[in-house]
Amino acid sequence: MSQGNEIRLQKYMADCGVASRRASEQLIKDGKVKINGRRAKLGDKINKSRDTVMVEGKRLEGAEKQLTIMLNKPRGYVTTVSDELGRKTVMQLVSGIDERIYPVGRLDKDSQGLLIMTNDGALANFLTHPSNGIKKRYSVTIKGSADEAVIQHLRDGVVIDGKKTAKCEVEIISTQKDRQQLDFTLSEGRNREIRKMCETLGLEVMRLKRISVGDLKLGQLPVGKWRRLSDAEIRLLKKSHAANNNLGKKRYAAQG
Repeated sequence: MSQGNEIRLQKYMADCGVASRRASEQLIKDGKVKINGRRAKLGDKINKSRDTVMVEGKRLEGAEKQLTIMLNKPRGYVTTVSDELGRKTVMQLVSGIDERIYPVGRLDKDSQGLLIMTNDGALANFLTHPSNGIKKRYSVTIKGSADEAVIQHLRDGVVIDGKKTAKCEVEIISTQKDRQQLDFTLSEGRNREIRKMCETLGLEVMRLKRISVGDLKLGQLPVGKWRRLSDAEIRLLKKSHAANNNLGKKRYAAQG
């Protein structure tokens, strides 16, 4: 096999719209991927013109037309392609799409708001890779209220599972008798990060909504609805990190 025609298996899977690279790696680890009839392993490369790749018994036919959408995710849906527990997934909200797309990053079951879905593996990797630090903004309603000392603690970082969270932006938007609205901007994507930060400091999150990813804003898209991103909006996503780290931009260009 000519080395020049080889491509990493997880990249090929992402380009075909199976899942993100990380999720594709997990499928490989779980033994759900075969190359020419043999069980694939991490580190494998394939020749797209010669090798047959099967994922969960289905043959991959090559990269599909690239599609990227935004969904205003409602509460009660998990951000996975399928769920072993039988819970509702965001895939049920995007019927009528011929291309196989998958969620980019996390937005937990009890949260709502902007979720990007795509089959552009390079874009998904760019947006989720920790070194790129793509900023995400959230509107968060907590029960009761937090004083300035607690807010500053959130900004400085909170120790969760033995590791301190990265510094973030937190602002008080409004305070009422029984609740307070906060604005969080994070550049890392740990699982249920805002909820765990608040819980550690004795704050109860009543509502959490993601309102932007990089320079892309949710806007007035109705809850449960989705729309295709324009070429201009995709370019906006790709340049979201350029001002902070040109390395991330170069990495995306190399992957595309």
